[in-house]
Amino acid sequence: ADKRAAAFEAAQDDYNAIMLKALADRLAEAFAECLHQRVRTDLWGYAPHEGLSNEELIAEKYQGIRPAPGYPACPDHSVKRDMFALLHCDEIGMGLTESLAMTPAASVSGFYIAHPESSYFNVGKIGHD
Repeated sequence: ADKRAAAFEAAQDDYNAIMLKALADRLAEAFAECLHQRVRTDLWGYAPHEGLSNEELIAEKYQGIRPAPGYPACPDHSVKRDMFALLHCDEIGMGLTESLAMTPAASVSGFYIAHPESSYFNVGKIGHD
């Protein structure tokens, strides 16, 4: 998507560049949600009979959480260095910029936490200490 979007931009076709980037981002997020559902019902199987509606999925009525580096429950982006090294993300074309942004831009990373009492939380701002 990044290369195709760059081609649109080079042709001064900003509309299609923006639409392609937005579509790629939404598809990456949708796949992450789909994989999380598969983890809950099949791969880890801790909620094998889950049958949630779209509204319940959006309201996160399922068991477990899917926090990601850079969000309130895990604000430190530097954890992505270890995550990407352990998972050999470079082998599938994913990488990190100097500022720890993921490449390609439409990439998703995070953690699956299955505990029935897990919930999203905010750890606050990262200080210099």
